[in-house]
Order: sequence, then C-alpha cells, then structure tokens
Amino acid sequence: MTGFLEHLKEQRWDDHRYYHHSRVNQSLHLVSAMSFVCAYATAFRDPASASLIGWLVAMTSRQIGHLFFEPKTYDIVNQATHEYKEAIKVGYNLRRKIVLLTIWALSPLCLVLDPTLFGLVNRPATITGFLRHVGYLWLALGVGALLFRTIHLFFISNAQTGIVWATKILTDPFHDIKLYYRAPAYLMRGEFFDYPVAEGQHS
Repeated sequence: MTGFLEHLKEQRWDDHRYYHHSRVNQSLHLVSAMSFVCAYATAFRDPASASLIGWLVAMTSRQIGHLFFEPKTYDIVNQATHEYKEAIKVGYNLRRKIVLLTIWALSPLCLVLDPTLFGLVNRPATITGFLRHVGYLWLALGVGALLFRTIHLFFISNAQTGIVWATKILTDPFHDIKLYYRAPAYLMRGEFFDYPVAEGQHS
C-alpha cells in the first residue's frame, strides 16, 4: 500500500510540475475540479446530467487551460522540452487529448444520423430526450477512455501504474481544489506563473 501511495504522489507531482505553471491554467483547473465534484454528486441520481456537466463544463475548462495557456516552450525550471514531457506523460498527453476531444465533439452526430443509436435507445421525443442520450453517450465515452488507457498502461508499463493513474484521474478534482484554490487570488495580484512550486516546493 505504501508503494501505491508513493506512486500516486509521484504521478501527481510530475503532472503538477510539468503541466501547471500557468496561474490561468490552475484557475481553470479549479473551475473544472469544482464542476467535477458537482458532477460526482449528481451522478448518483442523474448520470446523464452529470456527464453533461463533466464534459461541457469540467473537461472543457480543464483542456482550454492546457491547450491555450500552458507554456509549450523549453521548460527551464524542470530542464525539459515540451516534446520530452509529452513523451513521458503517463496519461493522455496533448496529442491523445486532441484525439479524444475530437471523438467527443463528433460523437453526437451518431445520434443525429440515427436517433436510436442502432437500436440501443428509444427515439427521443424532445430535445431534452436527445440531450440525455448525448449525456449517456458521453458517459460511456468517458468510462471507455479511462478503462482503455488504464489497461493500455498494464501492457506498456505495469498493472500498478495503470491502477494508480486511474485512481489519480478519479480523485484529481478533490486534489486540484486543495492545490489550486489560491490561484485566482494570485492572478488578481498579477502573478501569472507558478515558478516557486515548479522549482520543487511541494504545496
């Protein structure tokens, strides 16, 4: 168990120090994390709505931070190129994320072309019904993406790495709130980059 927790701590630290220098990105991760927590709470009574919150608000704000605000030049603090960080990324690096987000954005077309999704669901009578079907479709995509990368890591690394990564992904919202709740205040003071933390000072 100690090894598992140490591995989890290592994955979290690598993700933070390599991919969260920007205070804007950190602030968007805070929005994302709070949205995911709301989605988790909603999932018990309304999985479709939870999925819509998760993808439309939480995932969108999270990836906007990575794609548009996180520096992709040479990382002087960590002595690493963007290409190196992308190559060693345990989970979904930017290239894989773009593929996943493209699938996510295009997947509702399946319900437009066939509202019954090849007979798997009833034809929706209202726009609300259609959106609920989209929510369930995105829920399946999210679970599938998590399981796919977890099992993939079993083969390219080991079982513990995959399980630790899945645990990290599922608990990231709570950890991100703890880690980035001060980020908006730093932005208001004009601090746009988190250099002290990136230099190795654990929060």
